[in-house]
Amino acid sequence: MTQAEQAFAYLRPSALHDAPGGGRLALETSGGATPGGARAHPSFFSGFLTSPRTAAAGLLAVADVAAARYRNPRAPALLDPVVTGNGDRLRFESFSGCGGVHARLDVLRAGLDGADVGHGTTNVDVNGPLREALARTGAADPLHLRVGPDELAVTTLDGPVLEKKVPLPDRWLRGFAETQVIASGFDLRAELSAAEAVRFLRGLPRAAGPAPPRWFVPARGGLRATSKAVPGAVCLPGPHRLAALQRVLRYATALRVYGPPTGPSAPGPVASAWELALPGMRLTLMLSPETDRGFSGEGAVLDALTADGTAEDADLLSVLLAWEPRVDIASLAEQSGLDTARVSAALTRLGTAGRIGYDTAEAAYFHRELPYSAHGVERHNPRLRAARALLAEGAVTPQPGGTALVRGSKGDLHLVRTAGDRLSCTCRWWATYRGGRGPCSHALAVRLHARGAQPLATPSGQKERTP
Repeated sequence: MTQAEQAFAYLRPSALHDAPGGGRLALETSGGATPGGARAHPSFFSGFLTSPRTAAAGLLAVADVAAARYRNPRAPALLDPVVTGNGDRLRFESFSGCGGVHARLDVLRAGLDGADVGHGTTNVDVNGPLREALARTGAADPLHLRVGPDELAVTTLDGPVLEKKVPLPDRWLRGFAETQVIASGFDLRAELSAAEAVRFLRGLPRAAGPAPPRWFVPARGGLRATSKAVPGAVCLPGPHRLAALQRVLRYATALRVYGPPTGPSAPGPVASAWELALPGMRLTLMLSPETDRGFSGEGAVLDALTADGTAEDADLLSVLLAWEPRVDIASLAEQSGLDTARVSAALTRLGTAGRIGYDTAEAAYFHRELPYSAHGVERHNPRLRAARALLAEGAVTPQPGGTALVRGSKGDLHLVRTAGDRLSCTCRWWATYRGGRGPCSHALAVRLHARGAQPLATPSGQKERTP
């Protein structure tokens, strides 16, 4: 697994200060992107939170996920959450250290009382003392929130006084890319009242460890367990991974559950999203299909990465994005002159660099720019690298009837069939997942061969072994 070192530099640690008339929560920012270009310490908001205790608990929940490893728990990941200013809201996001849980707290306009929200994306410092202070936040006390340095900090401090350096696995960035593609295929499956949500979530087992995924269907009074993936069911893989929702459960007004279409023919467990509606905000946890399965290996972005023209279309759309809270596909199609199908594919490709997220509550994409290096994201995808290596070896031989033979890395032959836009293969990967984790490298190689793609050079002496 490839890892890069991610450096966070802050003017000072984030802190919750006592002040006349209420507390002051100062969240310090690291380097990030804004409409005016890269900024060392962007500032997005200064004003009051309308539900202080709820917002404090929500921030702690996002921090909980950033520090958690739900698979093989060990030392905390200690990754700082990402914040995006979308003009009318603030979005705080994190990924678990194991890559299988994505958390997002959306603080909406109704939850903010102050100046306009800025535009851009950066990391925010969430340290141990701040967590302890947030946990003590009272319900009645006003809480002023500042995201980014104030005028005084900018003029009196010459440089960062707090630096963090943490290993950032490629799978973390790939996880951001995969979740927006997977979530865009979700529909609302159930909505529970506050009382039903409390009853359901508090009744879930909290023990970690391998366990078969659970399926639930809407029923009177909440959700009812079912033994299989019947139509309309939602999958709950690893109930203990919803533990962060307990932070805000007492403030919830509803629980909404999202998932893809399911049925008896489902290839196995699937991802799902669990959203608690809160006063002026939403907290959403998205779970990978299995506890020991991170989002980075789901392969949802591979079709977009190999589709004709998506790179050029993505370049065109990238100049039209403006940190919008809702990316309107029809509007982008009109501005760019592309049809909606090409716009959707290009947005998926932009998502591979973390530039697009998906909000299940509003069934819409939103713009962000992750403060991590996204150069070569395509090269960081093992199956795509393996497919380009097969091209370089001349391993693809087209056959009559829309099929192709692909010689694998071990010399074995695989037959790839085409049915419309869908490819299938005779390899073990396809037999195991039936497309549930994206195409195999053999199918990708056939698709790349059909569009005349160039092979990707691999370092001398190295061969890809990915299916």
